[in-house]
Amino acid sequence: MSEFTTITLTKYGWVFLVRKQADLTFIQLMDGRSPKMLQVVVDKSVSLPPISRGCSIKVEGEMKKQETTEELHASSVVILGECDTKTYPIVPKATLEHLRTVDHMRIRTHTLQAVMRIRHRLTMAVHQFFDDKGYFCVHTPLLTTGDCEGAGEAFAVTTQYPPTSKPVSLDPKKELFKQKVYLTVSGQLHGEAMAMGLGKIYTFGPTFRAEDSHTSRHLSEFWMIEPEVAFLTETELHQLTQDLVQACVKEVLEKQSDDLEFLSKQDSSSGLRERLEKIVASDFPRVTYDKAVDILLEEETKGKVFETKVYRGMDFGSEHEKHLTDEVFKSPIICYRYPREIKAFYMKPVPEDSTRVMSMDLLVPTIGELVGGSIREEGYEELKKILEEKKIKDLDWYLDLRKYGSVPHGGFGIGFERLILLCTGMKHIRDVIPFPRYAGHCSS
Repeated sequence: MSEFTTITLTKYGWVFLVRKQADLTFIQLMDGRSPKMLQVVVDKSVSLPPISRGCSIKVEGEMKKQETTEELHASSVVILGECDTKTYPIVPKATLEHLRTVDHMRIRTHTLQAVMRIRHRLTMAVHQFFDDKGYFCVHTPLLTTGDCEGAGEAFAVTTQYPPTSKPVSLDPKKELFKQKVYLTVSGQLHGEAMAMGLGKIYTFGPTFRAEDSHTSRHLSEFWMIEPEVAFLTETELHQLTQDLVQACVKEVLEKQSDDLEFLSKQDSSSGLRERLEKIVASDFPRVTYDKAVDILLEEETKGKVFETKVYRGMDFGSEHEKHLTDEVFKSPIICYRYPREIKAFYMKPVPEDSTRVMSMDLLVPTIGELVGGSIREEGYEELKKILEEKKIKDLDWYLDLRKYGSVPHGGFGIGFERLILLCTGMKHIRDVIPFPRYAGHCSS
């Protein structure tokens, strides 16, 4: 057996577990940096205060390392913050559902810590990816005068809501802004404006949807990554999407191995690492919308039953998307050229078929849609006609982008929390954001 190497140091952290024996006390100490905990050994000769699970402590002593094991043999233990275990809400083996009721405390658990470390890694990976490719990060407004997608799911902003009482009615003359203002649902339109001067940009910020949804994929406040690129072709748009996702997944595989191992053990059937390695290893199949419909219709003839029957012209639901990725292709796919009627007004029609637009969605296993993007309509008269047909107003500034030096351009939006779901194997989107906001819930 090899000899111990000894280092004298000081450690800080939170007590996860205390186990007392006749002559020794063992403390499992967590500091949030890794799923691996430090074992502290306290001899009976050392004065030990009444520590308990959840309290924070300072430990001084000698770190003894031998091959793959290490222990901190304490010479001093000091309580920095006490914890009443009778009322401590982070109970042993707490479910994720329970932890959502105390979202300000749940970061004390190994699962949420692992998720948030991966969230951090993905944040850094996104910025590194775009910086390496010469993109500029821009900050687009959170307060806007439109909802971008035209779906009517934007939060309206008012300055007439006193904290002590609800107003009987709102007076437009008393508002801070002279027009209707909303929380942004996307940074895309303003991103397009910035791309018309900088060429290649991306936004990375919070967005908001006033949607009464309680699914495992939706939040009222979430983060979006939205690149916008001048002189971009449809093929380049597809490749950029694949490159970004693969770069992010690769970074997690390389730098968060311990967290992936921990999360995989929480769901041994998930095959998390293998699934992520497969995403990095191969190209994503490109499948037209019409081909995807043909595949799904054929699946129905083989006996597959969908809650919503498949028909040409439909907007796919998550059941259709997951079937394509999980059962048919068994990989992410880029589905492109959707019907014009089910996509946003700004998407450019396919030159040889005006009933289809140059849109694309990246569908991934277990989740469904991860990315939505398109080549934008760059023609002034064409876009003006679309806005008039759809009776969309207050976008004169957006039309100006087509009036003065317009160029072919495109981009996409990727839901950051959905990317985290993909990389962590977590099942619910509320568990991958620090403080989830969703219909009926906005606490802490």
